[in-house]
Amino acid sequence: MPEQRKSAGRPLVGGVGISNPQRVIDKASGATKLALAEYYQAVADRLVPQLAGRPLSIVRAPEGVDGESFFQRHCGRLKMPHMRALPKNLDPEHARLIQADNITAVIEAVQMGTVEFHTWNARSDRVERPDRVIFDLDPDPALPWSSMVEATELTLQLLDDLGLQAFLKTSGGRGMHVVVPLDRRHDWDLARQFARSVTERLAREAPELIVDKMGPQNRVGRIFVDYLRNQRGASTVAAYSVRARPGLAVSVPVEREELAQLERADRWNIGNLDERLRALRSDPWARYGAVRQGLTQALLKRLEKG
Repeated sequence: MPEQRKSAGRPLVGGVGISNPQRVIDKASGATKLALAEYYQAVADRLVPQLAGRPLSIVRAPEGVDGESFFQRHCGRLKMPHMRALPKNLDPEHARLIQADNITAVIEAVQMGTVEFHTWNARSDRVERPDRVIFDLDPDPALPWSSMVEATELTLQLLDDLGLQAFLKTSGGRGMHVVVPLDRRHDWDLARQFARSVTERLAREAPELIVDKMGPQNRVGRIFVDYLRNQRGASTVAAYSVRARPGLAVSVPVEREELAQLERADRWNIGNLDERLRALRSDPWARYGAVRQGLTQALLKRLEKG
């Protein structure tokens, strides 16, 4: 455990005093509120680039992950002085959206009971121009993991056929996330149309495995490739965010070549992620920032005709 200073009897993590530091927030692992704050401090260099510049939604679980949790994406009256309040015109009918541009804002959120951090598919400086599309592969819990691997490989193959580079991460739950970077020149309607067309194409080509309709009743024995996260205001859990579930699993970037060796999407948690990070030879998403690609009407027509 890192050396800590204290303020008013509270241990300091990233300069933020953590109240009730030894309160257990996850009965399954025995992890404490302090351990969660220290995890986020430890992965700051990897997490903050995933959050900075993007409107944020947080999942708060004040009584721990075994209690009630809720989403919050507006500043309200929370005492998080380092959390940026975005301009009112981005969401004029509500309180200001929030954004975490530094690790201090993250730790302040943890102090207020936050466990998860979710981000939009656009940056706040050009919020009407999404810079990525995300496919969330959501399985029937009864399916074997091999079905998730197969569905993910089919999704990646289709994107390859379309000439689009994609990146992978575990959801930290039951499925995988496929992330497609985009140039910031498309509107939300086009991004959502593309995402929906990909899901519909996959459902046509592998109807026994993939479904394009949401709801538990529609994915019995199959996997829903969720395209609905690609609309304005929707968000997806960020890479290196913890999940507010027993075990405190983490959403983790992986290489495509690792997919076949993965055993489950909640493989890593706040207690063992450091082992993976130490073993990495390179960042699985090292090439992400250099990708330049966009969507065209010709590409959409190819999807619809397939």
